[in-house]
Amino acid sequence: MNSPQPGVRTEVAHTYQDPLDLIWLNCAAQVGMVIRRDNTVFAAWDGTGTLTLGTQETLDADDCIAQMILHELCHHLVEGPESWNRPDWGLQIDNPAQRSREHACLRLQAALADTVGLRHFFAATTSFRTYYDALPDDTLKVGKDPAIQPAREGWTRSQTGPWASPIKAALKATQQIAELVDGMAPSSSIWAREQPRDV
Repeated sequence: MNSPQPGVRTEVAHTYQDPLDLIWLNCAAQVGMVIRRDNTVFAAWDGTGTLTLGTQETLDADDCIAQMILHELCHHLVEGPESWNRPDWGLQIDNPAQRSREHACLRLQAALADTVGLRHFFAATTSFRTYYDALPDDTLKVGKDPAIQPAREGWTRSQTGPWASPIKAALKATQQIAELVDGMAPSSSIWAREQPRDV
């Protein structure tokens, strides 16, 4: 058994990083996002290329960088290319009139997660969880909800824009990790909420 000797310090050349974080940080970098952490915010887009996310100690236990980056990308996809240059994608989260825009983001988020069978893993973790959890199997099917059409437009952008390949690759890599830990995670883990599957 190797144990450090008292008083002897070893220089650390490399640090551990969570594999899932690396996957989604790479996805963000590929679409031109810089990710920084700040314990005074939950999530904020500055309109100049930087997405600020809360630090681990300020987030809920079921929050993760993967879900948060996907969520913000969905906001951008729903709001359109011009939103890249607008703080918080041009949205006011506390404005009831814009609630359907958040709902559209969640519909797109669920639809993208469904491509790898991980809707519950990428679930919304805020007050909008109730809406997300109640979404039908086909979140983009034409219907009366005003969120559907902008979500469908976001889906089209997600499949054809420069972000299509990075998002698809990140989702697939997440699915592969989920397959590896399937059956190992305790029931309290978000990894245990569903079995990944090709759909």
